[in-house]
Amino acid sequence: MTEQKQLKLGAFMRPVSLHTGAWRYPGAYPDANFNFQHIKSFAQELEKAKFDAFFMADHLAVLNMPIEALKRSHTVTSFEPFTLLSALAAVTDRIGLVATASTTFDQPYHIARRFASLDHISGGRAGWNIVTTSNPDAALNFGLDEHMDHGERYHRAREFYDVVTGLWDSFADDAFIRNAETGIFFDPEKMHVLAHKGEELSVRGPLNIARSPQGWPVIVQAGQSDAGRQLAAETAEAVFAAPRNLADGKAIFADIKGRMREIGRNPDHLKILPAAFIVVGDTVEEAKAKRAKLDSLVHYDSAIASLSIALGHDASGFDPDGLLPEIPDTNASKSGRERVIALAEAEKLTVRQLAQRLGGYAGLAFVGTPQTIADEMEQWLHEEGSDGFNVVFPFLPQGLLDVTTRVVPELQRRGIFRREYEGTTLREHLGLPRPDNRFFKAMPAAAQ
Repeated sequence: MTEQKQLKLGAFMRPVSLHTGAWRYPGAYPDANFNFQHIKSFAQELEKAKFDAFFMADHLAVLNMPIEALKRSHTVTSFEPFTLLSALAAVTDRIGLVATASTTFDQPYHIARRFASLDHISGGRAGWNIVTTSNPDAALNFGLDEHMDHGERYHRAREFYDVVTGLWDSFADDAFIRNAETGIFFDPEKMHVLAHKGEELSVRGPLNIARSPQGWPVIVQAGQSDAGRQLAAETAEAVFAAPRNLADGKAIFADIKGRMREIGRNPDHLKILPAAFIVVGDTVEEAKAKRAKLDSLVHYDSAIASLSIALGHDASGFDPDGLLPEIPDTNASKSGRERVIALAEAEKLTVRQLAQRLGGYAGLAFVGTPQTIADEMEQWLHEEGSDGFNVVFPFLPQGLLDVTTRVVPELQRRGIFRREYEGTTLREHLGLPRPDNRFFKAMPAAAQ
């Protein structure tokens, strides 16, 4: 009998909701994005529901939007990811802990050390979301006058990945003897000095931390430009995609996994998890009414700023009631800009309509009852649109509880989502192999 395919579910938790109006929704916690007690309760509820991972995105600058829009945004303040996830590791036991870290504005040694530490602290639950950082204002916070070119950012990211994973392999798994009688703490023959000198980076190594429980923390990637998809095919073990619909999702799924086959990687060793905004009601009409209420809480100042960010171009001077004009190329996220332009063209949206959609949440959404939402998720799984979803909650806490206490039980009833965790590590949750150490052969089981 063929084993039934299982959904993988992550929770997109920075900000706790991507919807600009989330903090204003009746009954929502206005400070949910920057209140540790709230965030701890969210993580524990997600773990109770057997979610694969808690994902914390990150920004290295206050969002580049006009102050009249910024003053309405709950994204203006948030915890530094490693500090928060280390704290959450102490109050959870199984849920994966995934953080964004930039290859453009950090150094490989820092990234390798932080993620290895988080993996040790959490008992093997860490994941690294590799980003190249699209916000040009971030450059100004790191001593640069202008942002690095898009292509150069991805070139650096590829080398950065090689260095970080090489540093994670600095020690063999059995390097640390800790023999009190002989006084030998570790075997020097089982330590590797990386001595990397490349086009972008120079890092000697070794990393001053033992190889982590997962070997490497799980590698996550989110870029959807051609360069981003190639990087994912070569390096990623999970992809946070952003398709507009099932047809788009199937195309992304086939493209990235096809690229993996071409370079000799097993496509099952990467999970594609589109972001999915979920609004639950007792009826479809009630769920749609909830979303309409939520969207109504987005001020136009925020809406037009969101459109400007997505386009990488100031949209404040556009005719609100006219169609979107031609947008020149910029150095911002290319895949994000293309999705917005395609949405405007497909639905013939005015600038005002497009801005309001983006000011709320413009991505893939499942709005309905637990049954209709489960129907859609099941279709995506079986038609190879995704391996699961990275869930975006509409407001907190009730929007999260609607998913964990209503949608998850329906998925479990259908046998497409776990009732218990498969193991203790994020790799075990996702069905991913533990990577071999590139410098040291694993010990035979009988010799261990």
